Amino acid sequence: MLSQELKAQIFNLPPSDRLALISAIVESLQNTTITQPDRSAAIQRMRGLLKTERPSPTDEEVAAMLEERRVEKYLQ
Repeated sequence: MLSQELKAQIFNLPPSDRLALISAIVESLQNTTITQPDRSAAIQRMRGLLKTERPSPTDEEVAAMLEERRVEKYLQ
């Protein structure tokens, strides 16, 4: 069943049935847990995406980059 079809059917339910459905969904989510190793691995992958060989830019370099971008955006 497609998500759109499911949503349409949900909106056709009476409010009490929709509340019961919400309770069932919340209950099903409470029974699932994210294991710590999965979270740790995801965090390590995200850190890896941010790594570079170059040092972080100084405040002056960042200010210059912002100024260049503004000139490109607004003056050209």
